[in-house]
Amino acid sequence: MRILFAFLLCAPLILSQSIEQKYAEVSKKIIDAALKDEGGWSKLAYLCDRIGHRLSGSDNYMKAVAWSAETMRKAGLDNVQTPPVKVVHWVRGKEHAELVEPFARPLSILGLGMSGGGDITGEVIAFKSFEEMEQAGRAKVEGKIVLFNPPWVSYGVTGAYRRSGPSRAAKLGAKGVLIRSAGIPQQNTPHTGTTTIPPGETPIPAAALSEESLGLLERALKSGEKVVVHHYSEAKQLPDADGANVMAEIRGSEKPDEIVVMGGHLDSWDVGQGAQDDGGGVIATLQALVILKELGLKPKRTIRVVFWANEENGTRGGIAYRQMLGDAIRNHVIAIEMDGGAERPTGMGITGGGAKALEQMKAIGKLVQSIGAGNVTAGGGGTDIGPLMRDGVIGAGVRTGGGRYFEWHHTEADTLDKVNPDDLRKNIAQLAVFAYVLADMDARLGQ
Repeated sequence: MRILFAFLLCAPLILSQSIEQKYAEVSKKIIDAALKDEGGWSKLAYLCDRIGHRLSGSDNYMKAVAWSAETMRKAGLDNVQTPPVKVVHWVRGKEHAELVEPFARPLSILGLGMSGGGDITGEVIAFKSFEEMEQAGRAKVEGKIVLFNPPWVSYGVTGAYRRSGPSRAAKLGAKGVLIRSAGIPQQNTPHTGTTTIPPGETPIPAAALSEESLGLLERALKSGEKVVVHHYSEAKQLPDADGANVMAEIRGSEKPDEIVVMGGHLDSWDVGQGAQDDGGGVIATLQALVILKELGLKPKRTIRVVFWANEENGTRGGIAYRQMLGDAIRNHVIAIEMDGGAERPTGMGITGGGAKALEQMKAIGKLVQSIGAGNVTAGGGGTDIGPLMRDGVIGAGVRTGGGRYFEWHHTEADTLDKVNPDDLRKNIAQLAVFAYVLADMDARLGQ
């Protein structure tokens, strides 16, 4: 019994040493190749500069699909596919807003995805929380333009006002909504993003304000005078449009039906270039496969890259991928998503698989400590792989430590110049090492 107890205590260490020892040499080879890589940056530059932003339903999105598939074929990857997906099709159109009373000034806005169109003028009433609005009730909200100006806490907390604020205000009779941008303030740059409209509800005009325009409205409100805003929006919802996921593989040599899948979302908002969100994610996962292919590495299991469709305002790509798999989902070893920007990678978060999977991932993390990307912790995933994770697939998400992502996220500033080429290469290296070891090690992750 004492010997068994000692073995159980040492098991994680033995596992770590085994993975480190077996894959140290090949991991160094992968990292060295990734840190010298030029192909990933070249692909990202083309996607951003030549195609640009890629909102679902747009011509640009389908151009991106065609280019992605052709790029995968040219790289010599296996089983390139573009399975069709019906996607949400929301169109922004023209928009503008201005302060009318107590003085006239233009406002810097960016309409929220899925919001409605209209030409409205109304008195502004401000709330710092949903509770404050609910307490005010319909008597004070009806016919007004509601301004949500909570303090910035985080994307998850403050973003709730973008996601559900317009619908909640509309239920109390508001004619429009303006919100504090769900992002870190940066030089008169508002942040868009989707708002949730329940079935059967007519969306009202809703937009995010830049920090500067928010401050202007707040000062006007503090004066005690009546504050009136005019907001014009041509936003509209069209019937679902044709879209597609994009997929390619390095086919496994011994267990080809077991899949390590990784990817990001190919769509972006209709502003900026979608460089950090999520051009860097799709290109880093693709280039990780390209480097493994160029090095002649063929793991036991299949590594698949997927560029998912419609993450920003519908999540249709991830849902369609799960439906496509059917019962074959049981063959998915792990799903890895990169959708937090392409700043300097620090590690990964993992959900599912139990203590053994976490220890195995930590052991792989030690192979990329030389680039600072080896910190593996519990808890991680992504929107596109959510349907897989809900049905039992282990999920993981790339974590970064740059800290500026939410300055650019969903704005006109999300452009190629915000991506550091060396950070992109480190992301490629991290993904390539994790994917290769997970696909090649003797034991399936968590077993």
